[in-house]
Amino acid sequence: MRITSLEDRLTILMMSKAGSPDRQIAEQLNWSLGAVRKWRRRGQKDGSDGLVSAMGRPRKGSMSSFPPEVQGTLLAWRCAHPGWGSKTLRAELERRQMFPSEDIPSRAVIARWLKEKGLTRRYERHRELPMPAPVSVQAPHEEWEMDARGYQQVPDIGVITLVNLIDRFSRVKILSYPFRLGEKQASRHLDTADYQLVLRLAFTEWGLPDRLLVDRDSVFYDNNSKSPFPTRLQLWLLVLGVSLIVGPPNRPTDRAGTERSHQTWAQQALVGQRYDTVEDLRITLMERRHFLDEWLPCATLGDVPPLKACPEARKPRRGYRPEQEAGLIDVSRVYAYLSQGQWFRRASNIGGIALGGKVYALGRETGRTKTLWSPLIQPTTAWSFKWWAVT
Repeated sequence: MRITSLEDRLTILMMSKAGSPDRQIAEQLNWSLGAVRKWRRRGQKDGSDGLVSAMGRPRKGSMSSFPPEVQGTLLAWRCAHPGWGSKTLRAELERRQMFPSEDIPSRAVIARWLKEKGLTRRYERHRELPMPAPVSVQAPHEEWEMDARGYQQVPDIGVITLVNLIDRFSRVKILSYPFRLGEKQASRHLDTADYQLVLRLAFTEWGLPDRLLVDRDSVFYDNNSKSPFPTRLQLWLLVLGVSLIVGPPNRPTDRAGTERSHQTWAQQALVGQRYDTVEDLRITLMERRHFLDEWLPCATLGDVPPLKACPEARKPRRGYRPEQEAGLIDVSRVYAYLSQGQWFRRASNIGGIALGGKVYALGRETGRTKTLWSPLIQPTTAWSFKWWAVT
């Protein structure tokens, strides 16, 4: 079977525009009258673009070979959850088992279908920032990351923030806990009690980690002093045997896991959603955490969900119960930590000194003689307001 070339079709169109009849063109080019009429009409209708053949079967859409019910289900989920992408939609189909396995499209097919429907987000090209040398973590729950997501206005609730924790080794999402900070704008900041609540919930379920990575928020780090003293939260973690690792300033890449998880949690539970109360949001976050850990493929784990790739993460390294916390406290850990450095503080000439957010009045005689009763405090100068080194 002879097939006209693009050159033949262009010649047919040009001869037709010059006034040659179809029969004359057919005889001159040695093509049938039907072929000449076909390409002459297409050229007159669509110009030269109409002369290009659409090779292969007619396009019916990426999901044309799957049941319409599958497309309808995916469309309903995507409309209800604008933050769900092809990976999430595919994992939801597998989890809910609504259709036979042969009727479940691949992630690539779902991605093409979302693009055809105009439901994809626009991505910008970017380059990764230089990464520091990774910390060598050998087992689950050796090291966690914790970070609070930026404030977001949630309809019917107000301004909220999510405190997110992940395990660095297994990539398990430990917890995402919501806090309401105000109605129209944030009227308060997270404090030590808020983070203790989150950590106690995480410790109860997953046990105590060895180390916890955080940023330089004032709850974790004394930003008002050039010689920062451990905060209350750090001291509380120390007596429980958890080392707090405060990252350098302006280096969020040191906690890349939680930084990425902020977007994941928002897409899974916040984008396009409404809640009556913060408790409703918390329940949804717990349900989505189960989905993320048990069902959603993780790219860094070979497209296997975290708890399936690392089932040993289900077992705590060190158990914890809130009612047993007092028995876990070992104050000697704080003394051992304080002995490793010096914390300089300005003191008055009447023996007052600020330490750990508290002001201690040790007496006028202490300031005059430059001798403090505590063996941990030594005078360094003889100003009327002096600097004292806590060693």
